[in-house]
Amino acid sequence: MITSNGNTNDWEVGKLDLLYRLFSLTTVSIAFLFLFNNYLIFWRGWPGIMIFFSAKGWFGFEKLQNPLSLEEISLGWMQLSSYILVIILVIIYILFTRDNYLRSDAKKLSLLAAYIIRAAFWSVLIIGLSDSVISFLRVEDLLSSVVGDNMAKNLAISRYRGTYIHYPIIGLSLIIAYFIKSLGFTWLAILVVLAEFQIVIVRFIFSYEQAFLGDLVRFWYAALFLFASAYTLTQEGHVRVDVLYAGFSERHKALVNALGSILLGIPLCWIILALGMWGKATIINSPLLVFEMTQSGFGLYVKYLMAGFLAIYALTMMIQFASYFLSNIAIFRNEPRKHTV
Repeated sequence: MITSNGNTNDWEVGKLDLLYRLFSLTTVSIAFLFLFNNYLIFWRGWPGIMIFFSAKGWFGFEKLQNPLSLEEISLGWMQLSSYILVIILVIIYILFTRDNYLRSDAKKLSLLAAYIIRAAFWSVLIIGLSDSVISFLRVEDLLSSVVGDNMAKNLAISRYRGTYIHYPIIGLSLIIAYFIKSLGFTWLAILVVLAEFQIVIVRFIFSYEQAFLGDLVRFWYAALFLFASAYTLTQEGHVRVDVLYAGFSERHKALVNALGSILLGIPLCWIILALGMWGKATIINSPLLVFEMTQSGFGLYVKYLMAGFLAIYALTMMIQFASYFLSNIAIFRNEPRKHTV
């Protein structure tokens, strides 16, 4: 906290608080901007900062053989400016809220991560059920009688189903997540068990087996495993394998957690995002761009979404690591626990 009593030590601590907040909020803001620019580059054909640097010959980048057009140069300037603008906006926010506690920003970041996770859970829940119904009707040759021949043909195309079924459901899930605060981990865990149980029942009692049944289990289980990680981090639920940590004092535990967040946690999340989304053929972008589906035409059309799970996992974990960093620095500094958010 920065105080006005003229104490030099308090002022130094206050400046460090600003740096801690700047690091955490800038990291999260740039992560969101990275994802948005990834969309602009690979979905909308914008050049991207690296190509822009190459076109300009800046920072040692090799000059492009085919120069960018004036329009592409303008788009490159916009993308570069967006990163600079985000950093400036974060600095302005911190300066206008310089008396905020570290715990305050930590809580806001945790709430943001929780909202994203809730939206993701509602998305996979509704999409899983919707796709299962569509696949069942296709398997039983009932889809045409329900929605018509033309719509039935369209729903057999992964790009169409993703654009006009999955994406609207994701938008609806963002709204639902805003009003319903429950994360739904227990619900999804129970649904995974029920989905697996129904496979056993229909296979061994009714001798009925279809690809979409197994796809639904994998879809929900992957979501449960990846999306629950950030929430579990907030609850100190992850297993710690160590012989020293348990004997540390609260302040020393907080220091270890803070250092682990910035040296291991956040860099790992950046590695996942960078390796998974750096080009068109990378492990996350490639399935998303082509709306990749399973080999079975009558399974769920959600394989591309499962690749996107990695991006959601990395983003929410990064947000939570930034929150974890601030909250543990607050503990290490003996910051008061009662404050106004």
